[in-house]
Amino acid sequence: MARKSKLNLVELYSEENKDQIYENVFAEIESFELPLGTSLRSVYDDQPNAHQRFMEKLDACIRNHDREIEKMCNFHHQGFVDAITELLKVRADAGKLKVQVTDTNRRLQDAGKEVIAQTEEIIRCRIQQRNITTVVEKLQLCLPVLEMYSKLKEQMNVKRYYSALKTMEQLENMYLPRVSQYRFCQIMIENLPKLREEIKEISMSDLKDFLESIRKHSDKIGETAMKQAQQQKTFNTALQKQNNVNYGRNMHVINGRVPEPKYEITSKRTLEEEDEHEEEVLTAHDLVDFSPVYRCLHIYSVLGDGETFENYYRKQRRKQARLVLQPQSSMHETVEGYRRYFSQIVGFFVVEDHILHVTQGLVTRAYTDELWNMALSKIIAVLRTHSSYCTDPDLVLELKNLIVVFADTLQGYGFPVNRLFDLLFEIRDQYNETLLKKWAGLFRDIFEADNYSPIPVANEEEYKIVISKFPFQDPELDKQSFPKKLPMSQSVPQIYIQVKEFIYASLKFSESLHRSSTEIDDMLRKSTNLLLTRTLSSCLQNLIKKPHIGLTELVQIIINTTHLEQACKYLEDFITNITNISQETVHTARLYGLSTFKDARHAAEGEIYTKLNQKIDEFIQLADYDWTMSEPAGRASGYLMDLINFLRSTFQVFTHLPNNNNDHAAMSGKVAQTACMSACQHLSTSLMQMLLDSELKQISMGAVQQFNLDVIQCELFASSEPVPGFHGDTLQLAFIDLRQLLDLFMVWDWSTYLADYGQPTSKYLRVNPSTALTLLEKMKDTSKKNNIFAQFRKNDRDKQKLIETVVKQLRSLVNGMSQHT
Repeated sequence: MARKSKLNLVELYSEENKDQIYENVFAEIESFELPLGTSLRSVYDDQPNAHQRFMEKLDACIRNHDREIEKMCNFHHQGFVDAITELLKVRADAGKLKVQVTDTNRRLQDAGKEVIAQTEEIIRCRIQQRNITTVVEKLQLCLPVLEMYSKLKEQMNVKRYYSALKTMEQLENMYLPRVSQYRFCQIMIENLPKLREEIKEISMSDLKDFLESIRKHSDKIGETAMKQAQQQKTFNTALQKQNNVNYGRNMHVINGRVPEPKYEITSKRTLEEEDEHEEEVLTAHDLVDFSPVYRCLHIYSVLGDGETFENYYRKQRRKQARLVLQPQSSMHETVEGYRRYFSQIVGFFVVEDHILHVTQGLVTRAYTDELWNMALSKIIAVLRTHSSYCTDPDLVLELKNLIVVFADTLQGYGFPVNRLFDLLFEIRDQYNETLLKKWAGLFRDIFEADNYSPIPVANEEEYKIVISKFPFQDPELDKQSFPKKLPMSQSVPQIYIQVKEFIYASLKFSESLHRSSTEIDDMLRKSTNLLLTRTLSSCLQNLIKKPHIGLTELVQIIINTTHLEQACKYLEDFITNITNISQETVHTARLYGLSTFKDARHAAEGEIYTKLNQKIDEFIQLADYDWTMSEPAGRASGYLMDLINFLRSTFQVFTHLPNNNNDHAAMSGKVAQTACMSACQHLSTSLMQMLLDSELKQISMGAVQQFNLDVIQCELFASSEPVPGFHGDTLQLAFIDLRQLLDLFMVWDWSTYLADYGQPTSKYLRVNPSTALTLLEKMKDTSKKNNIFAQFRKNDRDKQKLIETVVKQLRSLVNGMSQHT
């Protein structure tokens, strides 16, 4: 029972639940919410008779709704009837109202036509106003673009290209994007690249004009830079010298005057010029407008083409450097040619240095150093070549000064110039060579103008003038009264003055070379030694060899060289005063005047002997012996007497030369003695050669006797002491060979000769067997020819046999000597 009750409760609960489901489905259907698939699916998911039950429930629901509609219609039906009635009543009024409304509408339309027209006008004006506002807004947007483009055009017209590029950049980045939809904007965009190319071309053209301009005006730029560098250096030197307490103490006398130091003259002149042109001070940079370079560099940098510009600029400047470094063929002829050459180079590198410091990256220090090293090598080669053509020392000195200014100028701009100063040492040697050539001409002129006579001085004033030019000291001569004669000739003080002038000329080249006083002292001494040992020595040697220089002149040259030799110590003091380098310094060179003038004296002495011997040869050539004479003339030959008289007068001139001191007397006496001995020896040798001449085939006894008379005169001349100072028979010994040979033939003492031959005590020790044989054979031939009937006279036959016997014995002696040798 309980179980059954429980089942009924479940069924009841199920029925109620089903009804609730159906109600929910109906509610969803009534709410018109789609889709209904889920709700309907829940209805059919139950028992198989669920559809029927659902349909029953649905019909019941529909009937309920129909009853409710019917109730509502019944409730509102009377109101509906009343409303219809009311509508029928107002139909007539509605027709009237319609007519009135139509009439009113017509009249309203007629009255509103004007309003409509005015309204349309207002609308049109409002549209125009709106359009104007839009246009103004668009124009306000476009106007900055147009203004910038106009500004761009103006900048192009006034050649402000860098600003124009900046304007283009602003147009492209800021203004044109705002109005890119307009056609004029597209035209602008298309024109901007063309304008950039135009700017590049114009700026490049300006750069080319600039490069051409600085190429033409580089000499003016360099000249200005060199002038200012020289003025600055001179000014600094003047200040330094003025601050030096010891400045000016060592002044030197030249030709009796005290010269004003060169740097003082230069300083005064430079300071005066600076005062005169104080308002015209211009730097090298003031002469050049560098704006084209800056402008072109900025333009290419902005366009992102800076590297192309740098390469082009450097390439063009390298080409210009090669042109600048190419000298003119006639540059070495004038100093102006060198000045223009240096000015162009300085101008070139001044411009490059300015570009280096005012631009970033256009040129670099490495580039300028490379360019300078290339230029320096070319400059040195050019200067070596062209300076070798210079023969004027003044031109070489001007070249040196220009090189110094050139080097100082470029050194001030930071370029290394040590190689230029090394080159100056090479040019210094060439300068010395040109000086030596010039002074060789001066020495020759002095020697040509000299009278080779002692210098006469009539009074004290003339004497002081001479000793002011030449350091001559002679206490004995000072004691003599005026007028008197100085032992040397006019050429001596003139040569001494010219040597000092040469030292000054050499000193000029040493200035501004940045060398120490020791080096300068060494340079001066070496160049002076070259002057003495080569130039002056050569001139003296040539002078001595000249044909018109006689024996008297040669003796005077010997005296002159002695005084010049003594003056060398004063020249050393002179150099010491200039350089302030003591002669006791270890490395100080000495002047070689001692050997130079000794060699000249030896050459002069040798020339005296040579000329004397040549004169003797000339007299001997006048000899006209009759070698076949039977009897002598009884007196000496005329040519020989003339020769002896010449020698006697010549040696008298030697001994009567003015010898104011013992040294000169000893020197003159020694020269005279040597010359006299040389003359006698040469005369003896010449007479011996005359006897032994191979062309002389026959000699008679009469000719031998005549020859003996001539030799006796020679011996008398030697014994008469033509030159004082010979001891005993020293001079006669020159004729001893002739004397013994002639005595042998005169006394015919062959037995004694043959018996004593080879003995130290032999009477005929100086007679050579070959000499005696030669002469005897000539006499034998003469005896045979002149004595046709000699065989009929017993004495002649004996003499002929004796000669033949002696000849055989002499031949045996000669052969024995040959075998022994």
